[in-house]
Amino acid sequence: MTNRFSVAALGLLALAAAGCEDSLVVQNTNSPERERVFALPTSVEQILGSGYQLCRNTEKNSNMFAQLAVMSGESYSALNNFNMGPRDAIPRAPIQNSPAASQALYENFGGWSRQSRLLALAMVRLDSVRKAESDGAALATAALDTRARAVGFFNMGCTLGWLSLTYDSAGIVDHTDGNTENVPPLSGYLEVNAAALAYLDSAIAEASKTANGFPANALWFGGNAFSAAEFIRLARSFKARFRANVPRNKADAAAVNWAAVAADAEAGITSDFLVQVGGSTGWSIGLSSSQFHVSAAWAQLTMMYNGFADTSGTYEAWLQTPMLLRSPLNVNFTIRTPDTRWPQGATLDAQRAAASTGSGQPPSYTSLPYNRVRGEWSPGDPWGESWYSSFRYKYIRNNSNTGPYPDMLKAEMDLLAAEAYLRLGNMTQGLAKLNASRARYNLPAVTGTDMNTQITGSGCVPRVPQPPNYTTVACGSVFEALKYEMRMELAYGNLGGWFFPNRRWEDLVQGTPLFYPVPFEEMGARQRPFYNVGGGGYGTAPQGTYRF
Repeated sequence: MTNRFSVAALGLLALAAAGCEDSLVVQNTNSPERERVFALPTSVEQILGSGYQLCRNTEKNSNMFAQLAVMSGESYSALNNFNMGPRDAIPRAPIQNSPAASQALYENFGGWSRQSRLLALAMVRLDSVRKAESDGAALATAALDTRARAVGFFNMGCTLGWLSLTYDSAGIVDHTDGNTENVPPLSGYLEVNAAALAYLDSAIAEASKTANGFPANALWFGGNAFSAAEFIRLARSFKARFRANVPRNKADAAAVNWAAVAADAEAGITSDFLVQVGGSTGWSIGLSSSQFHVSAAWAQLTMMYNGFADTSGTYEAWLQTPMLLRSPLNVNFTIRTPDTRWPQGATLDAQRAAASTGSGQPPSYTSLPYNRVRGEWSPGDPWGESWYSSFRYKYIRNNSNTGPYPDMLKAEMDLLAAEAYLRLGNMTQGLAKLNASRARYNLPAVTGTDMNTQITGSGCVPRVPQPPNYTTVACGSVFEALKYEMRMELAYGNLGGWFFPNRRWEDLVQGTPLFYPVPFEEMGARQRPFYNVGGGGYGTAPQGTYRF
């Protein structure tokens, strides 16, 4: 059972007005002028409406995005920028969390926590005005009140959802309590996740009312004036994402209500959810459009997991080479695969020449291949170096970081549904979802009586490390095919695109931190001891499936 507490935020040091995040939120809600911020119901509506923009900008624009990418094998960089090099080093180091070494990313924890508090305060204000008005409406109509409440609940679900995925604990705000002196105790990640799902359910309930005030203001969702039905689909998609991605290990994953994941994913978005980013929109894209494409030093595709695509035997040779000798100088690693998300050709030069956009200037995020051969690779840890980089989202950088960008792919929902069906033993629906994705990229259909059935074929994809030494490869299982598909489709798109699935599958490199600790700033304000995570101590990934 989830206990829901008062509206006070976890950011005890200060509730900085999110002026850098949104022009509507410019006041410290702990200040004497807090009432000025909430004086007009229309201002309250704008605070509630701007919540998704704040929530997703915090997701995109943080060191955490880059760190989770390298911690999961989604990307590799030896640079210290964004603390990437220290985070992807093997053996894994702990996340240090003290005044002497602040690595717990307070900007994320404090950002999402402050946003949830602000939204809750706005909800309190909206409801108090509703009760005071003779017609029971704070805004022009009761239907607009309903819309504001629906969006407010959705955005509170967004902030708490991301907190539950990334930290081991957080505070759960109560949208009915406006007492800013009350401080919610820290609740565990499963409780926080349950609270996020409950808020999303409340959003769906409000939007399902007959007089719901929709469509939404297009500015609230990056240019999408969602109908009530479209808004509900988005809320259900976030429910599927948050419920499936909260597990820290296989035991947590086994306890997930996978039937609910399947139901929400199937009732979720029917096409990619695109937002208009850049320019004066206030919607940012972050690292995917900027530093990841500067040079190979910022983002290379390590072969640890990406090598599963190879059918030539080169990946096996790479595994049999000592880790410190796996540099492209020593192992001429050319991925040869039927998967069209990878460049085609027998040599690196052939693959460069075959790419339809030359050196890799994709016109959109659907342009194939997603991965390209660079003209360079960057020195670092030999196991992380390669000629390959992801170019899927480079199109937005090429357009001055302006234009439509996918905040959520329909493929994510399809593959979450596929995973849910496979776990539930519904092979018919699970295989249908999985094979529909594989067929788009020239991969043959897989079959099996259960998710552990090994796929067959001389050119099978994926080919994964095998016991006892994990230096040979063989065709993976149906479930490994699902995992491969999810990695290829979700790479570089959203926060933790590989990290959260690899965590629940126990596929992370041994010693990887499973989450971030509550930052020392917060723990100190609560007069509680701060702590580190990972590196063999508390919150450490066990030896994983592939023995990395």
